[in-house]
Amino acid sequence: MPGTILENLSGRKLSVLVIILLACQLTCFLVGLIAPSPAKSQPILSTVCVDNHPDADKTNRWFTRQCERTVDLSHEKATVGLDAKNLVFVVQMPLYNADFSRWQQNLVGILQVDMVYQKGRKLDPVVELTLDSRLAFSDKTPDGGSTPWQYFAHAEEKRYMDCSFDENSIAEKEGYPYNCTMVPLFELGSIYHDYYLLNLRLPYNYTLKKNVGLGKIEDIYLHMIHMNGGFTRVWIALKTFFFPIIVGIMIWFWRRVHMLNRTPALLEYMVMALGGTLAFLNLPIDYLSLIFDMPYMLLLSDIRQGIFYAMLLSFWLVFAGEHMLIHDNGEKNNIKQYWKHLSTIVVGCLCLLIFDLSERGIQLINPFFSIWVTPVGTNLALSFIILAGISASMYFIFLCYMIWRVFKNISIKRAILPSMSQARRLHYEGIIYRFNFLMLATVICAAFTIISFILSQVAEGQNKWDENMDLELSSVLHTGVYGMWNVYICAMLMLYAPSHKQWPSDTVCDDGEEVEFSRLPTEATPNEISSLTSFATKASIE
Repeated sequence: MPGTILENLSGRKLSVLVIILLACQLTCFLVGLIAPSPAKSQPILSTVCVDNHPDADKTNRWFTRQCERTVDLSHEKATVGLDAKNLVFVVQMPLYNADFSRWQQNLVGILQVDMVYQKGRKLDPVVELTLDSRLAFSDKTPDGGSTPWQYFAHAEEKRYMDCSFDENSIAEKEGYPYNCTMVPLFELGSIYHDYYLLNLRLPYNYTLKKNVGLGKIEDIYLHMIHMNGGFTRVWIALKTFFFPIIVGIMIWFWRRVHMLNRTPALLEYMVMALGGTLAFLNLPIDYLSLIFDMPYMLLLSDIRQGIFYAMLLSFWLVFAGEHMLIHDNGEKNNIKQYWKHLSTIVVGCLCLLIFDLSERGIQLINPFFSIWVTPVGTNLALSFIILAGISASMYFIFLCYMIWRVFKNISIKRAILPSMSQARRLHYEGIIYRFNFLMLATVICAAFTIISFILSQVAEGQNKWDENMDLELSSVLHTGVYGMWNVYICAMLMLYAPSHKQWPSDTVCDDGEEVEFSRLPTEATPNEISSLTSFATKASIE
């Protein structure tokens, strides 16, 4: 058996390859340094308009900032004679006569309701909001104007705010604001139109318990969060760059495997599958969203990311297991031997998929839906995030334990190297040094992957359960980790591809050595793809 490129590539060529890969990794980090931030947040103060005909059909009636009458809710006289059904809170997006770009990809709206203290009326710790929300869109025209507002979505949803008020530390309580959490309002999976308009009402009905627990509202803000168009261009450019490279290396790898007179080994199947999921993740279908309205792009991106995570985590377990004796019978090259390890990954990824579909899947029909709207839903969502973080941490600890066993297994067998002939000893020593470096790179890649996964889950959920949106993942982390995946998998495809070089057989060897290493690297075997795996999985010396 000729072995792998990792074993047979000359030191000079291997050094050049490593330098090229490290340069690509460094470039991805530098791109993140100069790229804009991934997301942008902008608070918008709503304009309060008066609806003089609240019972009329609202399908084609839209209130804009240029409404008939503006009401200042902070003055009592301004709202005399007006009912809750007469008030419409209007938010036009974006501000400053700007327009959205399809490069901004998605739009999230977080609502902030400012309520002030009134003497003799104290709010409950948990305030129930009933929101009648209507969303419209408009596009630019060639003459510089805009099309009439068109209906986009409508829903009446409930939200729950946690409000607190420290009465002991405030002498003059009247008019002092409550400290209330923000609540999610809507989420759009794509930004296909140039302008969006929100008409928000707070209907009051004592019988149906609609907004009966609200205090005096002073202002309503909408925090608009969207992807940064500049970062999206950088992100898609990286995908466009890496996609053909991964596909080309996969084709080259599989051709080399089929040139051999044997069936592909398990590790070769796993490397190929890992490259396929990365190619699917790299596929720059985001360009289509610039032409077509694809509100499911956000959900599709999550599914692609989840498939890649599942394959990457599975590959690491198999990769470590193929270089150690994790089974008592030493049986290898069979995916069934790893069912206990892989089943936990599959179950965890399925849970995350169901959690994602339960929110973003329904948002394709109703963008105002959110799993965070009730205390039960919020606790369930937080439990998923915490459980995902704990599971990821436990996986990393288990992976480190498996890699430690790999090193220990090889170290024990390394003690017999001095008894070998010089040619065989130098051969195995060189392979072990290279393999140790590759395993160290695997640990680093796994650590950054787990950290980025946990931070992304916390950052995504923080906008929906915390009023302080101060955790923002930097562009360096996004581009650096993404580049690291591509560089690592490219390295695995190239280094574990079958080599055409033949390692010369050792003509002078000890008798004991022949017994303990009965399969030379020049002999074909269907179960091993390299002499290192054969060396690592040998039975202990008697």
